[in-house]
Amino acid sequence: MTQMVPSPLDTPTLPERAVAAVGLTLSLTLSRLPLRHRIAAVRVLRRLPAARRAQVARLDAAVRHITPTWWPGRIACLEISLATVLATALTGRRASWALGARRLPDAAHAWVDTFEGPVGHDVGDGADRPYTRVLSVP
Repeated sequence: MTQMVPSPLDTPTLPERAVAAVGLTLSLTLSRLPLRHRIAAVRVLRRLPAARRAQVARLDAAVRHITPTWWPGRIACLEISLATVLATALTGRRASWALGARRLPDAAHAWVDTFEGPVGHDVGDGADRPYTRVLSVP
């Protein structure tokens, strides 16, 4: 039986994990506020220069890597995408936080957008029923 071992390039570096941990902590703290306050917090970041998709993808992977399984509350796409946007801002760059929905079956989803394309936008079972962007911040 062959066992797959992740390569060192797949594992986020210590600085990436540290930034991701701060971003996730901020995201979980902000998740206690109404959505309009979270949107306002992300809008503050609009003056930062845009991040490259590769950098945002690395930070998204780091956020997913450090997300605790023991957490008693919700940590899903909304919290992870917000954590990725905040972690990107901590590196001095910005990414857009996108919120969307689809029908049949009705579902909501959140992901991160860059000028090069989306990050964390897992199509999954929705290849034939894509999500429609409802809001993109900043």
